[in-house]
Amino acid sequence: MKKPWYSEGLKFACTGCGDCCTGAPGYVWTNNAEIEKLAAVLGIEVEEFQQRYIRMVGIRKSLLEHANGDCVFFDPESRKCRVYEARPRQCRTWPFWPSNLTSPAAWEEISERCPGCNRGRRVPLGKILAQSNVVRV
Repeated sequence: MKKPWYSEGLKFACTGCGDCCTGAPGYVWTNNAEIEKLAAVLGIEVEEFQQRYIRMVGIRKSLLEHANGDCVFFDPESRKCRVYEARPRQCRTWPFWPSNLTSPAAWEEISERCPGCNRGRRVPLGKILAQSNVVRV
């Protein structure tokens, strides 16, 4: 089996900038277990949570976004997530998504938008692989 180009690991240290929660429209995929946790954090019933914060995309569920593309749970004043402790797996595994790991060029492109990429301690291959296998974005 061929080693991935990032077999020596990649540097990443979250700066807490909130840029990964904002910008162009997209999808934050969720599953039922995540929806239950998010509803509990907000102190509302699952059904109400889904009516207020979920949109259906085919058979999949995604968090809603504001018109500017920002996540519905992004607080623009603090630049923090209002549901951080229950954030979906897609958010927890940023930036180690398969789409960001396809090539050094893909990683560099993400690094231009994410100030935490290529900074801080080196994240070992095992942790990168574990996170990249959690969700397909």
